[in-house]
Amino acid sequence: MTMPQLDEKSRCQYLDAMGVQVWRSRQAPVEDLIPNTETVVDSPDSFLNWEELETKVANCHACELSKQRTQTVFGVGNKNADWVIIGEAPSADEDKQGEPFVGRAGKLLNQMLLAVGLKREAVYIGNIVKCRPPQNRDPKPEEVACCESYLQQQIALIKPKVILAVGRIAAHNLLKTDIPLGKMRGKDYEYAESGIPVVVTYHPAYLLRSPQEKRKAWEDLLRARQIISSS
Repeated sequence: MTMPQLDEKSRCQYLDAMGVQVWRSRQAPVEDLIPNTETVVDSPDSFLNWEELETKVANCHACELSKQRTQTVFGVGNKNADWVIIGEAPSADEDKQGEPFVGRAGKLLNQMLLAVGLKREAVYIGNIVKCRPPQNRDPKPEEVACCESYLQQQIALIKPKVILAVGRIAAHNLLKTDIPLGKMRGKDYEYAESGIPVVVTYHPAYLLRSPQEKRKAWEDLLRARQIISSS
């Protein structure tokens, strides 16, 4: 899947709407650009296709997380999905397998999806950061910042109808807030300036520890499904 062919002004507006930074020359605004006289310098990650983006992530050494990883965990699933599910960071199992949401938490996520009529292969699943933090600690702000453009591009390429933010780290970083997750549930959010609705819910790992909260997670899934149905 490739980015649509747009004129320069529309292309920049498209990326701005998706939250992807575009570097522009200080000498002339976009409106003054003339054919064959390019004065816009795109950020290094702009306009990569899926293969290029995955290669760039695999070779990334922008932060300290790259030093101890087994491999990057890019993301998996349907690249034309209506649903994008974003977790926090790879676990030890995910670091070994190169795939997000495996192990017990992954199995529970699969069951949650099946409960609303979705197979795992029908959605796209990723994380806020692509490498495992040591001892499964929370990713640091600078580590999140290094991965942010990768996630922005994945979402821009997929153009989903809803994003499910799974867990505190995902919700806080996607929505740039520190509101407690329990207070974020059931509220209307959008990702950056894209207009894509974001539904906040609990992480499956938390639900394994607190099964009494599964009903609330079910309500969140129904909310996301309703957004899809009404779009």
